Amino acid sequence: MTDETPGYADFEFERRFLVRELPAPLRDTPALIVQSYFLSDGGYALRVRVQASGVEARLTASSDARDVLARHTSAFDFAAVTVKGPSVGGTRYEAERELEPSVGVELVRRGGAQILKTRYATWLGQDGWVIDEFGGTNHPLLVAEVERSGPVVDLQIPDFCVTELTDDRRFSNESLAVDPYSQWATSFARELATTGPAFRQDFGANTTFEA
Repeated sequence: MTDETPGYADFEFERRFLVRELPAPLRDTPALIVQSYFLSDGGYALRVRVQASGVEARLTASSDARDVLARHTSAFDFAAVTVKGPSVGGTRYEAERELEPSVGVELVRRGGAQILKTRYATWLGQDGWVIDEFGGTNHPLLVAEVERSGPVVDLQIPDFCVTELTDDRRFSNESLAVDPYSQWATSFARELATTGPAFRQDFGANTTFEA
């Protein structure tokens, strides 16, 4: 979260996309992330996140957040508590405060609805992107995201992005924590096959490039 643009402190600006398959060269700079949502209601969320930089845990559908926490406890080097408001047009209120990692690990371990994922970070086109590969009950979901310090307009979208999820609340992490992807992936696949992919046209000109 950045506040470089005057008047935009405590807001995040992002666009998010479904990914079918992550190109192998982009499996670089991994970070293991475990999150607990102590509140998830109507787009409002209270989250504690812990992150282990450089750790690629090879998450599967059977991965369990508490087991992963136990195996990698000493590797977590970042933790934060975050309050979020609903996303509207790719804009969302977000206030974050950093925590001591050991405190964050214990909070995530002890409560909340949990999310487990590996995050890969890369520079594509004109932006820095992150691609989240989910484990546990959200496996094998892949979501790509670009975030800026102001509205995300005139975006260069890599060709591995299947459809836009920016304001689809089903794919927000706090929703996935309580209503995991595995429970409705089949119905969503049918929905996508019927409606076809869609990309927002109200954020300037979209362009596509081969990643």
